[in-house]
Amino acid sequence: MTTPRDLLIGAIDMASSRPLGRGNLSLALAGAELIDLLNAEAIRLDGDRIVPTYRPAIADRLLDEAAATLVQEAPYESIDDWLWRRGRGLSAAYLAALQAEGQLTQERRARWTPFRAGQMVLVDSPARREAADRWTSDEPVLAALAAAIGIRDKQNEDSPSPADDPVATVLATVDDALKDLEFERHRRAIDEAAFENIWRGWE
Repeated sequence: MTTPRDLLIGAIDMASSRPLGRGNLSLALAGAELIDLLNAEAIRLDGDRIVPTYRPAIADRLLDEAAATLVQEAPYESIDDWLWRRGRGLSAAYLAALQAEGQLTQERRARWTPFRAGQMVLVDSPARREAADRWTSDEPVLAALAAAIGIRDKQNEDSPSPADDPVATVLATVDDALKDLEFERHRRAIDEAAFENIWRGWE
């Protein structure tokens, strides 16, 4: 399994302290892809730039697709630009992949989930159990991504943290992108409220 898939499985399985937006999840999934590509030595970082090194054999279709879409020429692509470009609609793509593989099934009884795509729930599978083991172990990268999107508590000083500097750089950029997304949502809400107030004056 890959970090994006394990993150998605955990996001579906775990109750969130607040509604989980697909945009938040998509940004985190794009960051998780970068971390897996770093671990596979398919990329390296030059500051905040993603530099492809070589194309390893990647069994996972979506992660292989991510590797194929890397910018190959200098000045390359920044981590932030990657998150916004690659992250567009990425949660839907991963959900569709899990469904096509039989990892998701239609739920018979209604209950709340952070995903409003037909009340799909995970089936019991080796992939789900492997992801659960990784979550239970409090693996630092997965824990940091989960905290960033709000499906578990923020890490404290005693929590494990990624020791790898490039990984830490990606995680920090994911955090910044999520803050930018939240700011943009807040700004739009204010603009919409102001527009409604203007029209009320003509009623």
